[in-house]
Amino acid sequence: MSQFAINIIFVGGSFLLYILIAIWAKAGSTKDFYVAGGGVHPITNGMAIGADWMSAASFISMAGLIAAGGYANSTFLMGWTGGYVLLAMLLAPYLRKFGKFTVPEFIGDRFYSKNARLVAVICLIVASVTYVIGQMAGAGVAFSRFLEVDATLGLIIAAVVVFIYAVMGGMKGITYTQVAQYCVLIIAYTIPAVFISMQLTGNPIPPLGLFSTHVDSGMPILDKLNQVITDLGFNEYTADIDNKLNMVLFTLSLMIGTAGLPHVIIRFFTVPKVADARWSAGWALVFIALLYLTAPAVASMARLNLMTTIYPDGTAAEPIPYDERPNWIREWEVTGLIQFTDKNQDGRIQLYNDSEAFAPKAEARGWKGNELVVNRDILVLANPEIANLPGWVIGLIAAGGLAAALSTAAGLLLAISSAISHDLIKGSINPNITEKGELLAARISMAVAIAVATWLGANPPGFAAQVVALAFGIAAASLFPALMMGIFSKRVNNTGAIAGMLTGLGFTLAYIFVYKGWLFIPGTNNLADTPENWVLGISPLSIGAVGAIVNFAVAFIVSNATEEPPVEIQELVESVRYPRGAGQAQDH
Repeated sequence: MSQFAINIIFVGGSFLLYILIAIWAKAGSTKDFYVAGGGVHPITNGMAIGADWMSAASFISMAGLIAAGGYANSTFLMGWTGGYVLLAMLLAPYLRKFGKFTVPEFIGDRFYSKNARLVAVICLIVASVTYVIGQMAGAGVAFSRFLEVDATLGLIIAAVVVFIYAVMGGMKGITYTQVAQYCVLIIAYTIPAVFISMQLTGNPIPPLGLFSTHVDSGMPILDKLNQVITDLGFNEYTADIDNKLNMVLFTLSLMIGTAGLPHVIIRFFTVPKVADARWSAGWALVFIALLYLTAPAVASMARLNLMTTIYPDGTAAEPIPYDERPNWIREWEVTGLIQFTDKNQDGRIQLYNDSEAFAPKAEARGWKGNELVVNRDILVLANPEIANLPGWVIGLIAAGGLAAALSTAAGLLLAISSAISHDLIKGSINPNITEKGELLAARISMAVAIAVATWLGANPPGFAAQVVALAFGIAAASLFPALMMGIFSKRVNNTGAIAGMLTGLGFTLAYIFVYKGWLFIPGTNNLADTPENWVLGISPLSIGAVGAIVNFAVAFIVSNATEEPPVEIQELVESVRYPRGAGQAQDH
């Protein structure tokens, strides 16, 4: 059986499962559509949160970034994991106790203002749309290789599948679909990792394999990797990072951005009780840890496999001839995600760091520039092929990569849809809309959001994980401070909250657009996105932490210069923080 047929069986079978679940769990009310009826079991919810959380950025791109940058890119792991703990401890139980359908609804009621709710809708949509670009881009990468179609067509196929199960089932359909998707993606991630760890280290447990001995050389595997890449002019994989300020701000931006992401927060509204929200968080951490403990091993082993594929006889010997390149390189070249240019016309593949420091050595070997460009987002997907694993493992990881992208995309699209239908239309434009009309509006707005996300996903402003990091920065600078102040400060009023959100969002977006292009349109950036141009060495991926500080400062200054919130609002803040029971998620 051909690899293409195997991929079709795995991917098609998983898609059929998702659609059947959506039909079984079709939403019949707004409560089903927004919070899955409010009766999801904590373990089920924890698994769904895990799938919602482990997006294309986690499954596809994070290991690729760690593989390319080593320790320097471990900030993705630290920020995302730490942020989830922050969300579980500081926000989720209190928001669940408040008993609302959406984040903007909480902000609108807590800050007793329709305008605050509208500003929160804007912040949510901007962050979620930016996030979903990364998911659709990741789905396009996976489709373009494993279904052997153009990346644009892959995006369209992904959009159609999400449309069917997300629009039909709402949160109820998405919840149970995400449980299935978690099972698919975690199996798909860990099985190839076990195979590769066994091949390279003899240890079947990848996190332990990372600190084991390389079978062929007898060296610790990280030492072997350091030796291979430094011989080719790259920095040590385990090297420390110089710009500590940017590293700290980036980690902080990911942490508080995580805690402000509405598509994860909304999952805590689906359980019956506040205690269940805490248990959901605990189970989600267990499910997430299975992948996050494996990712660093996958990254380092993928990098070593790639380098030894090009230099099978060691870095001191000649690289492989282009005509003898392995089949996996040929297959990925078709997608355009691997590109070869024979700069010195010797018919061999030179893969090295084309830097000034390494230039003398490259010139001595007759090399005229790095000749192989590998998109970071493909490393996890290509890993089974690089390691010559069985065809069914490749089909499995294809299904897993798509499950990761589509599960998070569905959650994000639901957050966008509920913000438009529940907070914008029902909350401001037409408060008397019927439940049937609101459900129809939710489905239409989700369909429009899918179309926009697909169009933007065709031209993302960076790798999947980088685009997601931008979304986290936007959420960190806009929604997180409002949620924190709404729960823990009785003094912050509606004027302060609105001013803080607008200032934090505006500041962060302006900084990002200067380097990434206005509205992410290619070629419209004012400065090149390089460390030399960053203010105080702060990258656009890290600016969300600064934006959050600006938000907090503006909100407190404006609130203290204006009237205190009404007494009943201050009492509401007290009731949310102290254990006096929790209401159902309500439609009002």
